[in-house]
Amino acid sequence: MTITTSSSVTAQLSTVAQKKAGTEEMDQQAFLKLFTTQLQNQNPLDPVKNEAFVAQLAQFSQLEATTKMADSLASMSSAMKADKLMTGASLIGKKVASPSGTAELLDGSNIRGTLNLDKGASAVTLDVYDANGSRVFTQSMGRQAPGEVDVVWQGFNSNGERMPKGRYNVVATVDVFGSVNKVPISTPATVTSVSYVAANNELMLELADGSTVELSKVQRIDN
Repeated sequence: MTITTSSSVTAQLSTVAQKKAGTEEMDQQAFLKLFTTQLQNQNPLDPVKNEAFVAQLAQFSQLEATTKMADSLASMSSAMKADKLMTGASLIGKKVASPSGTAELLDGSNIRGTLNLDKGASAVTLDVYDANGSRVFTQSMGRQAPGEVDVVWQGFNSNGERMPKGRYNVVATVDVFGSVNKVPISTPATVTSVSYVAANNELMLELADGSTVELSKVQRIDN
C-alpha cells in the first residue's frame, strides 16, 4: 500500500483543481475518486488536516463554477451576436439618418436632413458641396433655437440652376456666440450591408455612398 503525506495530498489535489481550470479537464466524479483514494492511502502518522480538505474542495467548487459561468457567458455572447445580426438584416434597404455621410439628389426631388443644436446658435449657414468638393449652394438660416432643426435643399445652385442628380454633402457652419464650427447634417442614406464588430459589440451599417455608421449613432430610420 502506498502511503502519502498530507503535503503530498494537498499538492496533488491542487494540481487537479488547476487542470480543471486549464486546458486539461477533469470532471467532478474523477476528482472525487482521486480525493477518496488519497484519503484511503494517507499516512496515519501525518493525516491530512480538515482545513486542507475544506480548502481543496472549496477551490475545486469555485473553479467548477467559474468554468460553467464562462461557458454560459460564451453562449450568451453568441446568442446576442445572432440577435444583433438579425436586427441589422431587417435594416438593409431602409434609409437611416447618417450624421457624416452624403445624400443623394434624384430628379425632381430635394434633400432633407436634420441639424442638432444642443445650445442653439446665433447664426447658421448651410453649404452644399458636390462630389468634387466644390460648393454649389449657400444659404443663411439665421438664429436657431436649441434642438433639432429641419434642413431642406431644393436641388438648385446659388444661381438658381437645377443641379444634376448625384451625391452631395450638406454641411452647416454654426456660430454659437462667437465659437464657429462646421457641423454635418444628418441626411438619409440607404443601408446596403450590416456587419458585427466584436470589439465593441456593435453593428456597423454600410451605406450606399460607401460610408459606414454605427447603429447606436443612428437617430432615425425610414422606409
